[in-house]
Amino acid sequence: MRKYTLDQEEQEILDAFESGKIQPVPNSKEEITKHKKYAAETFKKDKRINIRITSRDLSTIQKLAIKEGIPYQTFIVSILHKFADGRYIEKQPDKTN
Repeated sequence: MRKYTLDQEEQEILDAFESGKIQPVPNSKEEITKHKKYAAETFKKDKRINIRITSRDLSTIQKLAIKEGIPYQTFIVSILHKFADGRYIEKQPDKTN
């Protein structure tokens, strides 16, 4: 049997489950299906926009996306989503490149 190293949060969850403080969700298959549907609706891309930006800004965005390991369009959508959701935290771009 494999031994896993749990972080503090994971250990707290396991301890709570083993002590009976938390219980499995009844009808878990139905709950999983319901939440998958919620997630799909949340991330459904059903609108298109076209914008013009400077070559310099696009180049910077592409470099940042490479650092994140994702396509630049996905990176831009992620930034816009965080901003619209009120979770965007502004920080200064790395100008070392």
